[in-house]
Amino acid sequence: MKKLKILYEDKNILIINKEPKILTISDGKTNNTLYNEVYDYLHKKNQKVFIVHRLDKETSGLIIFAKNEETKNYFQDNWSKVTRKYYGVVEGKMNKPGTIKEYLTEDKTLKTYATTKDKGKLAITNYEILDSTKAYTLLDIEILTGRKNQIRVGLANLKHPLTGDKKYGATKNPINRLALHAYYLKFTHPKTKEIIEIKDDIPKLFKQIFTK
Repeated sequence: MKKLKILYEDKNILIINKEPKILTISDGKTNNTLYNEVYDYLHKKNQKVFIVHRLDKETSGLIIFAKNEETKNYFQDNWSKVTRKYYGVVEGKMNKPGTIKEYLTEDKTLKTYATTKDKGKLAITNYEILDSTKAYTLLDIEILTGRKNQIRVGLANLKHPLTGDKKYGATKNPINRLALHAYYLKFTHPKTKEIIEIKDDIPKLFKQIFTK
């Protein structure tokens, strides 16, 4: 079993730093998932595991698992109150921060796209610029909603797709992965009511793009 990258653990919560290119939960075709690794880890401690949320297979970063159903339900009922931020590298030079607000739905191939208010669900994404070159921009991204692929679709619609995101129109892949990393979580603990804040660094591969 691989060693899990644990950033936080207590009696109710486990927060893992997920590697890219691994599924959070099974798609029915493979059991090589983060959930299975977490299950094995907690099973040895006679603890259970419950899915709270997920990240795309290609996205790395922080994922919360619950150790009991009460905690899982708390997070899912209060998910809009959890602050979630990402680092992303997009194609092209972006000059100013902004907010992406659009309505998203899926087509028959399960690809997400923007549509009209009556046909989609609202997605709101804020972004700030951390660094840029003529070819790439490093963004600090915060999602205010939790729609599937909302960061990837929103940036692609601005003509600045995430590097490595061929699905949504990227033409470059300098680090051989999707350049999206969930680095920050802030929430009220379901039991203690303390404010929990977990933050990860910018991936080294992302930094390499701007130091070459």
